[in-house]
Parts: sequence; C-alpha cells; structure tokens
Amino acid sequence: MGRVSQAQARANRRRVVEGASRLFREQGTGVSVADLMKAAGLTHGGFYKQFTSKEALIDEAVTHAFGELAEFHATTLEEHEGSHAEAQQSLIEGYLSVRHRDNPASGCPVAALATDMARDGGEREAHRTYTTGVQDFTQWLATDDEDGIARLCTMLGALLLARATKDSPLSEQVLSAARAALSPVPQPRV
Repeated sequence: MGRVSQAQARANRRRVVEGASRLFREQGTGVSVADLMKAAGLTHGGFYKQFTSKEALIDEAVTHAFGELAEFHATTLEEHEGSHAEAQQSLIEGYLSVRHRDNPASGCPVAALATDMARDGGEREAHRTYTTGVQDFTQWLATDDEDGIARLCTMLGALLLARATKDSPLSEQVLSAARAALSPVPQPRV
C-alpha cells in the first residue's frame, strides 16, 4: 500500500476532526480512538500519524465545534437581515426545540461538552476554547438590559433536562417553559 499524498493526509485529518467533533458532542470525550477512526473510515493505526495524542484531537475537535457555532450565529444573523433581536429569538426557538434535543451530534457544543469540560479541568486547550466559546455565546445573547448569561443558563439547563427526560412528556414541557420564559414580553397598548 502506497503513501497518501499531503492533500489526502490533510483531508483525512479534517475527516477525523469533524467526525470526532460530532461523536464527542453525541457520546462525550470518552469515545475510544478505535471508534473515532472507524467513524472516519480510517484505521486505528493511522491515528498517531495524524495526532500526538487523543487530547490533541479533543482540542481540535472542540475548536471545530465552536467554529461551527460561530458560523451558525453569523448565518442566523444574516437570515434576519442584521436584526440581532430577531436572530436571537430565532436561535432561542431552535435551541429549545425537539429537533435540537434529539440531535446532540450536530448541536450546541456548550451543552454537549459541559460535563466533559468540568471533569477535565482548566489546564487544557479544549477547556480554554470551551470557556471562550461560552463567553462568546453569552455576548451574542446579550441585550441592552442583560449580559446574556441568564439566557444561556436557561437555554442550557432546559436542553439538558429535556435530553435527560426525553422519553416523558416532561421533556417537551421543559422546552416549552424555557421558550416562554425567554420570549419577549408583549408590550401593552397605550
């Protein structure tokens, strides 16, 4: 079997990072290297040609996931023609949806990776990336009246509870209650 070209090696690395980003959001960072490589359609032996360690892959995969989140925020803003308030409300509705609840692999890295980041501690690049990503998300959710932290905490908590109670009616009730709590309060007519 011949050596792969540099271009193919870069493509393989990108495939592993993208696949790991999805698997980590779906199953946590405890996924084995063998399973990560299998999901990418590559052999386990090729892992260490691409990465110095699993931790190095986790760092890259977390960075990739937060890059996707930033792109999603930008796209949402574009879709609402620059109206940040409308984009925020659209994001909140989507975040607190059954679709997002049921698809963690393509969902928010803040929710999906919170437990792993809490366990790993703050010494690693992935934790620093996660912290910066949370700060950026709260800033994106900020309004003239608040800094966005309470909004993100409400969204995150509701999503986690909805996922944990997925097979009961409580799950959708949690999502609905959080959406209502974060919806703009209609102003009375004068």
